Amino acid sequence: MIADSLRRRILAGELNDGDVLPKVDDLLLEFPVSKPSIREAMRILETEGLLSVRRGNVGGAVIHTPKAKVAAYMLGMVLQAQDTALADLAAALADFEPACAAKAAELSLRDKSLVVTLTRLNQELEESIGDGPEFTRLARRFHDAIVQGCGNATMALVAGSLETLWSNHESNWAETTNAHGEYPALPARKSVLRTHVKITEAIEEGDAARARHLVAQHLHESQRYVLSQGKEQLITVEGLSKAPW
Repeated sequence: MIADSLRRRILAGELNDGDVLPKVDDLLLEFPVSKPSIREAMRILETEGLLSVRRGNVGGAVIHTPKAKVAAYMLGMVLQAQDTALADLAAALADFEPACAAKAAELSLRDKSLVVTLTRLNQELEESIGDGPEFTRLARRFHDAIVQGCGNATMALVAGSLETLWSNHESNWAETTNAHGEYPALPARKSVLRTHVKITEAIEEGDAARARHLVAQHLHESQRYVLSQGKEQLITVEGLSKAPW
């Protein structure tokens, strides 16, 4: 009950991100229970990622509002526990992301900030075209921006979690192939950049069908690089931060 009460306050914004939870003695004035009960409630919230307990002279329980990357990490652990193939994740993303791109283009007053963000990322992508891992990192930010700009919070969270999991694998792939001199050559990178520009233009013009088609085609072409390492690849959260802050 104590954990429920404190959780409601965090989710309602009564306790803000970065705030320090009242000390145990202060909480005892509000909740007439034993100290172990208070500490157990704090442990529950810490397990949920809503608190982090600091030790020592600057100790205390710091509030953390829920973050999307925590959802991605939990989803990834479930999929990893089920020995889910990476190709399964790729297929799901190939369904979700084109739909997100279409929704972004369909917004009645298309979010100008999204187009600005995509344009900026394309410029940075062009500037980093000689650096494979950085090129991949910026490309993944482009894809995540499309998902986050779809205008539907639920879809953005679900598809965004998939993007986070895939980005973790693609970043590992980029680092490995770059180290072995096997990262895709310059013409392939230029092709990716041109496609990103076309996707941005389709969203800006409100052409949902074209945006959907371009993203679907792009994913089909780009995912094969990561999947070419073997069909036996499984989803893993290794290397993915689990910290909620």
